[in-house]
Amino acid sequence: MRWPRQLMSLLFVLTLLAGPPIVLLSLIGAPLQGWPSAAQAREWVQNPLTEQTLTAALTIAAWLVWLLLAYTVIIRVLARLRATVSWLRRMPLPTPLQATASGIAGAAVFGVSSHAITAPPPPDTQPVTAGTLNDAANPTPSDAGVVADTGIGVAGGWLPRDVAEQVSAAAALVWLRRRRAYQPRPPGPHGHDDPDLAPLPPTVAAVQAALADSPSPAEPGAASAGPSLLDPPTAGRALPRTGVGLTGPGAQDAGRGLLVTSLLAGRHHPTVSVVVTRPVLAPLLGSIAATLARRLPGLAVIDHLGQAAQFFSGSPSGRGLGAGDQSQRDAQEDTGPSGPTLIVDAPSARDSADTLASLATASAAVAVLGRWPAGQTWQVDPSGHTRPLDGNRSAGPRVCVLSQVTATDLLTVIAHPDPAPPHPGTSGPSRNHTEAGRPVRWEASAQDHPVRSGNDKPRLQLRVLGEPTLLLDDHPVAIRRTAALQVLVFLAAHPDGADTRELTDAIWPSLPRHSLTGRLYTTVSDLRATIRSAAGVSIIEHSDDRYRLDPTGVTVDLWHFHHAVRDATTAVTTDATPWKAVIDAYSGDLAARRTWPWLEPIREATRRHVLDAHAALAAASPDARQALEWLQAAIRIDPYNADLHTRAVTALIAIGDHDAADHLRQGYTRRLAAAGILPTGTADTTASLTGQPAIPTW
Repeated sequence: MRWPRQLMSLLFVLTLLAGPPIVLLSLIGAPLQGWPSAAQAREWVQNPLTEQTLTAALTIAAWLVWLLLAYTVIIRVLARLRATVSWLRRMPLPTPLQATASGIAGAAVFGVSSHAITAPPPPDTQPVTAGTLNDAANPTPSDAGVVADTGIGVAGGWLPRDVAEQVSAAAALVWLRRRRAYQPRPPGPHGHDDPDLAPLPPTVAAVQAALADSPSPAEPGAASAGPSLLDPPTAGRALPRTGVGLTGPGAQDAGRGLLVTSLLAGRHHPTVSVVVTRPVLAPLLGSIAATLARRLPGLAVIDHLGQAAQFFSGSPSGRGLGAGDQSQRDAQEDTGPSGPTLIVDAPSARDSADTLASLATASAAVAVLGRWPAGQTWQVDPSGHTRPLDGNRSAGPRVCVLSQVTATDLLTVIAHPDPAPPHPGTSGPSRNHTEAGRPVRWEASAQDHPVRSGNDKPRLQLRVLGEPTLLLDDHPVAIRRTAALQVLVFLAAHPDGADTRELTDAIWPSLPRHSLTGRLYTTVSDLRATIRSAAGVSIIEHSDDRYRLDPTGVTVDLWHFHHAVRDATTAVTTDATPWKAVIDAYSGDLAARRTWPWLEPIREATRRHVLDAHAALAAASPDARQALEWLQAAIRIDPYNADLHTRAVTALIAIGDHDAADHLRQGYTRRLAAAGILPTGTADTTASLTGQPAIPTW
């Protein structure tokens, strides 16, 4: 603590100031006994080194040293007082209007009962800001997740806001494709792993969290986005029309940024969106370059520039713009080029300068990783700021820069998935996956959290299926912080508890971990205080750096759901009652309408349990119409699942309702097309109804 040290310093200074005068006065007396007489002066001149004169000289020297010390202390005190007065003069005081508003707010706060129970916040309430508005001119791992006026910084890079939005949209499509491809399985007593429930890479989660916490550019007061290296969906408007060379410490990172942003911009189009030479791709993506390149749609890897002509409409083969087609050139300048982005290395650019210049007229962007004597060259710093090397001191645009790990993480959301292993034939109560080599348990154990009934039922109930709500005697308790609500839902989904690192990584993935321990402590303390004020109990236990919900103090609907799943999958009877109990316990998607990045794997695992229950009841139903009703109920839970639609169409054809089958096919195809996940080569939904259903079974 600082105050003991300050007190000791003050006592030491006072001792120095008061000690010497006390000693001198008590031993020698006053420093001046009167002026010397003429006789004393003549005696001192004749014999100066006497005991009396030496004592007087030492006494005078001691008093002079003390005066110097006292002068120094007085000057320091006066300087400190002057600084304090200056600070008080500069301190802003509230205006009369501000003072009035503060008084009204204080009266409102003290006038509200601390035990009041109010409605929970609306679903669209924005979460507590995890970042701060700042000019992230030099994003480093220490300021990862800070939302700048032109983009978002993450650990290992910086992205323009429009690119971050494309990453978030692509991540959402990944989960829609997984929902579309899932095939409900027969129930069984044994558990299994679902590889397609693995969470998306941490960089993607950080981008989603930082984007959710940042204000939209359309909102008042939000800064407008500046120029970027890629302007989706048309690339290269920020680049010189003749291409640009990239040098400096951030050149490789800028090349990765151009590769990722170009592939994101072209992911909705079947044509090639990026052409890159093989010598460039290996340094950009590292050892997995060859494997990842085969999975990236829209990426063409060439050995030399001579192979690039086939990908450009304005190639040297004569399909390009002629020298006299000035009007067409002007139109292209206005609308932007529509060809792919070309990324090459410096040796290829020098050896094929004429070919490169002709390709630039039909490309979205041309970048050379190195100096380019035939065009402009920019020096890129690690934060993405550019500066031309032609002597122009004006700064260039800020470009997207990504490290190797960050780039591969972001490319995961647009890459074709690896061939998945065949699913086991049984389905159990727990679906686990491995995250960074560590198994993650998503659901409760029935032995640890039994279903309570009767008088021992706690007064607090936590509902996380549907809109998350904490209830006290069936009345909602207001949770002021969105982060606190996240903590409740996270602990409900992890009944075995979570440590500080797991909680902070899940709730604030876009911020550096060293700054989050205090934030988590504040959030949990506020949550505990809110619950204690409303119910008089604390339901969050903290032991050995692990937080968990006390099962004796709160009931959780998700735990009841998993208890029903366990009963159904371990039942030896063929009775449909256990599976109906699973369906009855499912009241909606886990934390419905919430977009927390950590939530999707657990939400999808929970949804698949109830889909398995519907499919099991439909398969066991002897009545075709009853089976169809179970399938239709499952489709209402997951309207993107292809297997359920295939079964429903088959059931409709079996009962002779061909019009309804055709209507279901067409509506499903329109839904997939609207979501952007309609596979290429899908069979026509108006195909003949006499054969197999035309629903794709991807």
